[in-house]
Amino acid sequence: MTAPPRGSGATARILARLRPRRDKLPRDIKVMLAAAFLIALGFGLVAPVLPQFATTFGVGNTEAAVIVAIFAFMRLVFAPAGGTLIGRLGERPVYVAGLLIVAASTAACAFAADYWQLLLFRGLGGAGSVMFTVASMALVVRLAPPESRGRVSGAYASAFLVGNVCGPIVGGLLAGYGLRIPFLAYAAALVVAAVVVQTQLSHERRGSAGRQQQAPDMPFAEALGMGAYRSALFSSFANGWATFGVRMATVPLFAAVAFGSGPEAAGLALAVFAAGNAAALTFSGRLADSLGRRPMMVYGLVVAGLATAGIGFTQDLPWFLAASALAGVGSGLFGPAQQAAVADVVGNARSGGKVLAVYQMTSDVGAIVGPVLAGVLADRLGFGWAFGVTGGIMLVAACGWLATRETLRPARA
Repeated sequence: MTAPPRGSGATARILARLRPRRDKLPRDIKVMLAAAFLIALGFGLVAPVLPQFATTFGVGNTEAAVIVAIFAFMRLVFAPAGGTLIGRLGERPVYVAGLLIVAASTAACAFAADYWQLLLFRGLGGAGSVMFTVASMALVVRLAPPESRGRVSGAYASAFLVGNVCGPIVGGLLAGYGLRIPFLAYAAALVVAAVVVQTQLSHERRGSAGRQQQAPDMPFAEALGMGAYRSALFSSFANGWATFGVRMATVPLFAAVAFGSGPEAAGLALAVFAAGNAAALTFSGRLADSLGRRPMMVYGLVVAGLATAGIGFTQDLPWFLAASALAGVGSGLFGPAQQAAVADVVGNARSGGKVLAVYQMTSDVGAIVGPVLAGVLADRLGFGWAFGVTGGIMLVAACGWLATRETLRPARA
């Protein structure tokens, strides 16, 4: 008769973590959420058609994958410059400028006359992308109330995912009118997002509200000495490889070859991945705060890794879509826990600086390496190897977290 209260107490604590907060988000955060939705919607428009559009210039799977990889490569190269611009100009101007650069480069892609022009224009878009990505992260950190940062991060990720659910479906339909049309629609969505941010977001510069004292920067060597940070770097690399690389570059090509279908099937696969991700995000962040970071990392990476490996062996469309959805669930399970673990390493008293920059850059490195190697494997050994190796990378990352100490500190009773 004495055991149930203890179990009931643990259950009550978990349920309390899962209970959503009812207080309203600040207006500026809502503006950021609207902009995030428009950006994700536009990106989803071109995702299912980009690799196939590249193949219309007479190139193979590897060259088509490079079109996806060049975007991440340019993000990686221009990441330090983006941080410098934010320090000099402020978050909002850099955010708007980045959106307009990507809008211009995407519109130019629609009028590319050959493969090399498409590669150039897509690369320029990567430079603008890292500008608005870094600026938006800085804005969310500054604008989110301390007691609501987890909920704000979840809402921000959900806004992107809702856009990703709608975007690929609309993009696949628009491709029926020509593979160049989705690029023009994406450019238009980015212009609208830039207008929303410029006209609706507060124009305060960082530190103008009387908080001029800057927290000390955490040394990178200190973070690298922590097992949780090293595990987060590798799982971020694996996530970039699978989620931002292979999912965008190889999945559309596999759908076209395996099922003889056009962009519509690829759009559905990307949409169900995003839907599975969104479903998991509704509870995974709160579970990471109650069960711990490490269990969610292990479970999520295992689910995502096995499902991703299974995609290459699917032989009909329903199983292909089911595996894609399950991979999305796995990604949604470990995403919030991964970011929370890195935040645990940095703490609230110090600035992340290079620590957070390197963490983000590892994802871009994975997005560069992943689609290129997967394209080579698909050309030489088949799609089963391409997806199998991708899933294997995620399983190796899960093993790394098994040996990592838990970073969540239990709340005091």
